[in-house]
Amino acid sequence: MRVKVKKEAKRTRSLLPLRKRFCRFCADKNRTIDYKDIKTLESFIKERGKIVSSRLSGNCARHQRKIAEMVKKARFLSLLPYVRY
Repeated sequence: MRVKVKKEAKRTRSLLPLRKRFCRFCADKNRTIDYKDIKTLESFIKERGKIVSSRLSGNCARHQRKIAEMVKKARFLSLLPYVRY
């Protein structure tokens, strides 16, 4: 007796290749990460207040840790909100 097996749907890849992300802090040595620089830190925070992962932001591990540290410090000092609604 034969058992019917469902065929898996083929995954289609996007026609556009993914661009290699780079760490903007490694590329520009003069750029620094500071908890008082709210505009820079806000670019690494999602709409709801979460910190963007390094996979999405393109930062290297060292600078991603520094960004997380500075965002937390700015939140503690009420320069950035913890949660946005």
